[in-house]
Amino acid sequence: MLIYHVVMPKVWEKRKADSFYEADSLEAEGFIHCSYADQLDGVIERYYADAGEVVVLSIDPNKLTSTLVSEPSTNDEPYPHIYGPINTDAIIEAVARPV
Repeated sequence: MLIYHVVMPKVWEKRKADSFYEADSLEAEGFIHCSYADQLDGVIERYYADAGEVVVLSIDPNKLTSTLVSEPSTNDEPYPHIYGPINTDAIIEAVARPV
């Protein structure tokens, strides 16, 4: 089962060639926020409604080199959090999506 991370296009463009991707939340909160497929639309609506466009990263959790933990977040619903950088070979797809 894939997990998903939402990133702004300019940020992804700068970092997509790197071996590892680090969201700002990794430094600020200690982990990178992700979503399960059924949570993705709600996350985009809540946090990116005015963005115009986002990039959705599809991540294979079996290829991650950092620790993945499913823990309660919004509305106590479990969300996947990655405690460390995302190795880019775990990113299966990066798709621009209009908001």
